[in-house]
Amino acid sequence: MKLHRRVCLIQTEDAILAEEVLANRRIAQDVVGRIADRVLLVRPGRVEAVVQELQKMGHTPQVLR
Repeated sequence: MKLHRRVCLIQTEDAILAEEVLANRRIAQDVVGRIADRVLLVRPGRVEAVVQELQKMGHTPQVLR
């Protein structure tokens, strides 16, 4: 079992929205993997770039620290 600290996840309302996010090439290159239907793991150090791209797509991501 592993416990990871300080990871960035994108959690969407549903699986369809996760697919929409992954369809964006700029975001997809920063996604390391899919943990669940609606949870994506973001590459370390790429949080700000992903947030900016989500905003360009018209989303208002809530960033929890």
